[in-house]
Amino acid sequence: MALAKTIGKPIKKKKGEHLFQQGTNSHCIYWLGSGLLKAYYTTSDGKELIKSFISPENIIGNLSSAYSGEPCSFGLMCLEDSQLLEIPFAAIYKHSQTDHALANHMVELLLQLAMKKEKREYEFLCLSAEERYRAFVQEAPDVVSKITQNDLAKYLGITGVGLSRIKKRVKGTSKNSDFFCESKEAPPGEPQFTWCK
Repeated sequence: MALAKTIGKPIKKKKGEHLFQQGTNSHCIYWLGSGLLKAYYTTSDGKELIKSFISPENIIGNLSSAYSGEPCSFGLMCLEDSQLLEIPFAAIYKHSQTDHALANHMVELLLQLAMKKEKREYEFLCLSAEERYRAFVQEAPDVVSKITQNDLAKYLGITGVGLSRIKKRVKGTSKNSDFFCESKEAPPGEPQFTWCK
């Protein structure tokens, strides 16, 4: 972080703004200080599929673009007003050639990313939609409380109707009748569900 703060540029983005879009180029990686981001793909027919949600204290970038110069394979958008550090990937990579501690830290970050991707692949290939939903609610209740039902469905790879059915089943089998509650801040037409502790 000391190096990131030296070579990085603090930036602020409003809710709905992009850091980069699919098909463009991005030569930076981003450390999120506050806010919430979503990384998503757009198919040729305009369908949106959410790759991941990024919470504070995490780093994200499109490595294919930052390292290889290829167009970004996904877009990165702010779901809340966000404060970030924009860090040139080339500068980090150059420092890692002579700084062994930094190189080791980059290896650790890449291992964490690889394990996260392994877990996501396992969930899609081996778990049912309901099992994926239950796992995500348990692991990231803070994220669930901030996103729309539409975005949650896209992350789980199901329709909004399918998600509603799963929620009803989960609520019906829960001993706690207050397991979920509807957020008052949800946009019109897109109910937002808050994790109730």
